[in-house]
Amino acid sequence: MGQHTGRRTQADRDAITIEIGYAFVSAGFAAALVFGAVYGPALAFALSPATESGLAVAGGLLAAVVFVLRVTHLLWRFARRPENDGR
Repeated sequence: MGQHTGRRTQADRDAITIEIGYAFVSAGFAAALVFGAVYGPALAFALSPATESGLAVAGGLLAAVVFVLRVTHLLWRFARRPENDGR
């Protein structure tokens, strides 16, 4: 966290653990939504195998990018918050 000197308190360690868990769960949910939005038409319509695999690859790549960006954004935001913001 910010410019913390000395040892972290148990509350600080708990807050970091919760924020990391939230970042990973919310990023997984966002990535699943993106993959479903991209690959969904392959499930709903009769598409060629090449199109289906193309949608699967594109969905997987976009989902991975969304996952990484979401985790990075949340953890950077948490690290930059003021120490005494009322939490």
